[in-house]
Amino acid sequence: MKFIFITLFPELIQQAASVSILGRAIKQGLLSVDCINPRDYATDRHRSVDDTTCGGGAGMVLKPETYGQAVARARQLAPQALVAALTPVGEPLRQKRVTQLAQSGRDLIFLCGHYEGFDERILAEADLRLSVGDFVLTGGELPALCVMDAIARFLPGVLGKLVSAEEDSFADALLEYPQYTRPIEYERQLVPEVLLSGNHAAIARWRRKEALRSTYVYRPELLGRMHWQQGDGTLFLEMLREESEKGKK
Repeated sequence: MKFIFITLFPELIQQAASVSILGRAIKQGLLSVDCINPRDYATDRHRSVDDTTCGGGAGMVLKPETYGQAVARARQLAPQALVAALTPVGEPLRQKRVTQLAQSGRDLIFLCGHYEGFDERILAEADLRLSVGDFVLTGGELPALCVMDAIARFLPGVLGKLVSAEEDSFADALLEYPQYTRPIEYERQLVPEVLLSGNHAAIARWRRKEALRSTYVYRPELLGRMHWQQGDGTLFLEMLREESEKGKK
């Protein structure tokens, strides 16, 4: 799968994509990362990519000519790609959308903005607009890297086991259950006994209840989107009783 970043700071993308799981996946040919700098299409001696806002106001707006040519070049490299603009007004990124993009098999071209944002005619090139949260950053590179990282985890071979991605937080609109490793005791805190029992059914039940607990405590709004399974009602009531008992202590 190809990921093409239209960015004024290709070195930021290249450095981030060169390490850890992404770096290994690129070396193995499981995905590729390319950068196109709109400055390469500027025609003035200052290589300008922005100009003042029409109608007045503070800040500079990215010019449609340079970005339009950059998009055209990206489409040559990946003719079937989707163009995704990273913008605060975009669709909030959810795990369902990540899965859809990964399963589509289509390459992605990321429009990474800066300054006061894009001329609206640049955004007209986008197939979708994405946001990673209700906050503003200095540029679109970090959100675009987040999107790529999230999608890459579902590509065959990128993770050791695809089940790792399928079971992660938000896969079922639930947060992940707590994880433990050795030592069994650390500063008087013990790994839950059930995880050492070898009883896989009991472990699965515990993990499901703890996922419900984490979601209830930290992100309760997600419970309205989860896919309730048989037995979840019982586990949820047990968890509520346990939380109530904690509050009384």
